[in-house]
Amino acid sequence: MATKITQKKPTKKPIKKETTGFMSKLSRFLFKMVLWFFGLSLFFVVLYKFVPVPFTPLMVIRAIENKTAGKEVYFNHNWEPLENISVNLQKAVIASEDGTFLTHNGFDFKALQKAYKNNERGRRIKGGSTISQQTAKNVFLWQGRSYLRKGLEAYFTVLIELIWGKERIMEVYLNSIEMGDGIYGAQAAAEHWYRKDAANLTPMQAAGIAAILPSPRKYRATSSSTYINNRKAKIVRIMRTVGKINY
Repeated sequence: MATKITQKKPTKKPIKKETTGFMSKLSRFLFKMVLWFFGLSLFFVVLYKFVPVPFTPLMVIRAIENKTAGKEVYFNHNWEPLENISVNLQKAVIASEDGTFLTHNGFDFKALQKAYKNNERGRRIKGGSTISQQTAKNVFLWQGRSYLRKGLEAYFTVLIELIWGKERIMEVYLNSIEMGDGIYGAQAAAEHWYRKDAANLTPMQAAGIAAILPSPRKYRATSSSTYINNRKAKIVRIMRTVGKINY
């Protein structure tokens, strides 16, 4: 009598269940990461409303760049309260960088639209960024052009406008922005370029610092080129129209 052999079918693995479990874990992980990001970003924005910003990502990047290139790592950053920074410099950066700083809510959409049109026509690339946007980028983010960074910049800009206010934004901006090779902030810039305190800057001296901000490692505030001298004169003219600063 012949024996019938029955072949056992291989057991199928529950692929769908494993995939569902993995996606669930991934979703929970990403959710926790988002919560941590919002929590930490809010914490540091609130902290820096009251505490001087000790350093920025750009300061670290510049130090690494100089070290890699075999250059001297020079760093000068002296925090000063806004009342110790000449109103001339405050007017100069408004005249040079952001004429609607005192009235906008963080973004100058007309300037952004103008910058977009200029860039489309192949002219020199301009970002159209406000002082608030530049401050958000300098304090919390890295340099470069990407949709991710611009999105984060917009997020931090909204936060500092809501939590800091204009006066604190200006104070942080003038204490953290790059104003020369290894020179950060108004006090360090005033000492480096004019051998004086930031409180004593004249309108022309303030305009000299503001004039080099697009490329502070390329241009000089003193013994300047014709291009920078023309920018200084233009900034001084615009400063006269700024009027009294009320934050």
